[in-house]
Amino acid sequence: MTEYKIMIVDDHKMFRSGLRFLLNNVPKIEIVGEASNGKEFLEMAENTQIDIVLMDINMPEMNGIEATREALKRYPDMKVIVLSMHGEEEYYDQMLDAGVKGFLLKNSDADELISALEAVMAGKSYFSQELLVDILDQKRLQKLKIETVKLSQRELEVLKLICDGYSNAEIAEELFISQRTVDRHRSNLLSKTSCKNSTSLVMYAVKNKIIEVE
Repeated sequence: MTEYKIMIVDDHKMFRSGLRFLLNNVPKIEIVGEASNGKEFLEMAENTQIDIVLMDINMPEMNGIEATREALKRYPDMKVIVLSMHGEEEYYDQMLDAGVKGFLLKNSDADELISALEAVMAGKSYFSQELLVDILDQKRLQKLKIETVKLSQRELEVLKLICDGYSNAEIAEELFISQRTVDRHRSNLLSKTSCKNSTSLVMYAVKNKIIEVE
């Protein structure tokens, strides 16, 4: 596991302290700072090297959505993982648009947190399984009509592998096709679904029950 420089952004000091204690016991992880809101985080980021931000959504002065959007404009290589609570599903689309790479519930255990960090630093997306179930339940509750599009069998295969965190090169190897062909399928998927990135594609697949969530 490569060493990661982590920033924790949350307005509850007790939660930050607990998360720091948890991560301090994990090899190859360095906590480089804590911030209680988005504004404080952006000020600290000016003089701090950060690989991954563990970002709360609802905070005073500047929320996680605005902070993520601004941070990724300034530091496009920075990765952001959302720390969410039950009931915050309404903000997920906005966080996706802002450019986050993963979603974790605040009650996630250490193993899942480490899995999320490793996945995101490897260029993949990460979604807490429990959180995906929450999203589906929320959609059922609201009885939203989800606009479906016609995807080819190959596009569905590519989409499912994207949801499993495969890179384009790994998808090409798995399906015995060229990486250029995978690039074309990914481009078609983004166009057909009006998604902006792979993370949005995962959310689309969940909402349309293309992938199974237990």
